[in-house]
Amino acid sequence: MFNSPSYKSDSASLRIFGAFLLTGFLGLFLLSCNGSSSPAMQPPPPPPGTGGTDVTTYHNDNARTGQNLSETILTSSNVNSTNFGKLFVISVDGKVDAQPLYLGQINVGSQGAHNVLFVATEHGSVYAFDADTGSALWQVSTVPPGETTSDDHGCSQVTPEIGVTSTPVIDRKAGTNGTIYVVAMSKDGSGKYHQRLHALDVTTGAEEFGGPTDIQASFPGTGDNSSGGKVTFDAGQYAERAGLTLVNGVVYTAWTSHCDIRPYTGWLIGYDQGTLAQVSVLNFTPNGNEGSVWMAGSGPAVDSSGNIFLLDANGTFDSALNSSGFPAQGDFGNAFLKISTTNKQLAVADYFEMFNQAGENGSDEDLGSGGALVLPDLTDSSNNTRHLAVGAGKDANIYVVDRDAMGKFTPGSNNIYEEIQGALAGEVFSMPAYFNNAVYYGAVGDRIKAFAITNAKLASAPGSQTATAFGFPGSTPSISANGTSGAILWAAENGGAAVLHAYDATNLATELYNSNQASGGRDQFGAGNKFITPMVTNGKVYVGTTNGVGVFGLLH
Repeated sequence: MFNSPSYKSDSASLRIFGAFLLTGFLGLFLLSCNGSSSPAMQPPPPPPGTGGTDVTTYHNDNARTGQNLSETILTSSNVNSTNFGKLFVISVDGKVDAQPLYLGQINVGSQGAHNVLFVATEHGSVYAFDADTGSALWQVSTVPPGETTSDDHGCSQVTPEIGVTSTPVIDRKAGTNGTIYVVAMSKDGSGKYHQRLHALDVTTGAEEFGGPTDIQASFPGTGDNSSGGKVTFDAGQYAERAGLTLVNGVVYTAWTSHCDIRPYTGWLIGYDQGTLAQVSVLNFTPNGNEGSVWMAGSGPAVDSSGNIFLLDANGTFDSALNSSGFPAQGDFGNAFLKISTTNKQLAVADYFEMFNQAGENGSDEDLGSGGALVLPDLTDSSNNTRHLAVGAGKDANIYVVDRDAMGKFTPGSNNIYEEIQGALAGEVFSMPAYFNNAVYYGAVGDRIKAFAITNAKLASAPGSQTATAFGFPGSTPSISANGTSGAILWAAENGGAAVLHAYDATNLATELYNSNQASGGRDQFGAGNKFITPMVTNGKVYVGTTNGVGVFGLLH
C-alpha cells in the first residue's frame, strides 16, 4: 500500500492567590512595554500538585479512543478566540511525527517536580519539556556515535530523514523512576540500517535495562526476503510508523515498508519491557508479500483480555482456507486482525477479510490505511452484551466487527457484524475517536462526522458534521470532557500552515475555535504535519508540527 499524499482555605492560599495576580499584572505590563499583542511566551506554572491526566500512549489509551474524560479546565464555554489561543511553540530539531506524551508532577532530579511533555523527532532526539512553560528539562539522541539518522529511501512519506516516527509508550512504574520506550532508526558508516528499541528513564533520559536493543527477527515462511524456509526482518526495508503498544509487560512494535518498496512482509514483534529481550514474533504474510502495518501512525488497539486488533494493509491473502476457516498458508493481507497475546506469545486468533479482497489488493484500495478502535462493551436490542471494534480504509466504508466472532472470509459477501457502505466521502488515512456512544471519523476531503451508537449499532448516517472539510490525510480527532460534560472535539488540519480546530462534540456544526480566528496571525503555530493528532490534558492542547510543538491554552 502506498501511503501517500485542591486549594487550602487559609492565609497561605491568599498569599498564593496574590502572587498569581501579581504575576499576571507583571505579564501584562511587560506586554504593553514591548508592544506585543501575543500572549506571554512563558505563562506562570500551575499550583503544585495540579498534574492533570497522564497521556502515556497513542490516542490516550490502549483502546485508542482518543478521549480524556478528566479535563476540568478547558470547557465549551471558555474555548474561544477571546479566552483561548496559542501560549507558545516549543522548537525541536526535526519533524514531530510521533504524538507527544505527558506525565503530571514527576520529580526531574535536582530540577524538582514538573508536569512533563515528551517529544520525539525524526532527527532521532527525545526531549522532556516542562509542559506548562516549554522550558527544556533534558534531551537525548537515539543515534549512536558514528551513525546518522536514516535517509528517506527515496520515499516521500517520511522525509528528509527517519529517526523516531512512531509514538513511544510510557510506563510510569517501570524502572526506578518510570520509563519511556522508543523505537529509532539510524544508519552506520558502512551503510547498514538499524532499528533499535530504547528504554529511557523519564527523569533523565538515560538508557535502562541494558538498552538499546537491535530489532532483528525471523519467522517460518517462503515469502519476501526468505531463505532456507525462514523470512528475515531486514531493518533497512522497514519503518516503525504505528505507535508502540504495551500489553502485560511486553512492548509490541508493528512494521511497514518505505512506500511500496519490496521485499517486505507484515511483522508484529514483542519485547519484554524489563529486559528488552525479544519474547514473540508474528508475521502476517510469511508465504507471500506486503501486508504490513501502516494505520496512519495509530497504535494497534487492545481489548481488556489483551488481544491486539489492527488493520493489515494490502498483500497476499490465501483464499484457500483450512478447516478452521483460516488462510491455509497463514497469509492475512488486507485483513482486520485479532491477535492473541496469551502467555506473551503472538498468534492470529480471528480475522475479517472483505469478500472483494482480490480487487482491493490489486487496486491498492486496502483497509490498512486507517486505524482500529476497540469500542466499550455495548448492549444490543436483545439485551446481549456486544464486544465490538471498528475500522475503515481506502474504500470509504466503515466496518464494525464482533470481537468474539469477526466473520473470517466468505466469497461473494461480507460475513460481518455491521458494514456502512459509503459512510465517508473519502479514503481514510486516520483513525476515529470515541465518546459517549458516538464514533467520530475524519476522512480525506471529508467533514468530520459523528456516528451515534444505538443498541450496539452505528447509525448509517452522521448525526452531525463539521462545516470544514479536511484535506489529506483527513484528521484523527481527540476528545476532552469532564465526564460527559463540556465535551470538545479537537482536530488538526494539515497544510502549509496548520490549523487547530475545536468543536462542540455533541454538535459538530458548532465550531468553538480555530487558530485562524484571532487577528494578526496570533495563533499560527507552524506548518502542518500529516498524521498528527492533538493531545489534550491539564488545560492545554499540544500539536506537533514539522519543527516543533504548538501549545494552546487559556490566555488569562
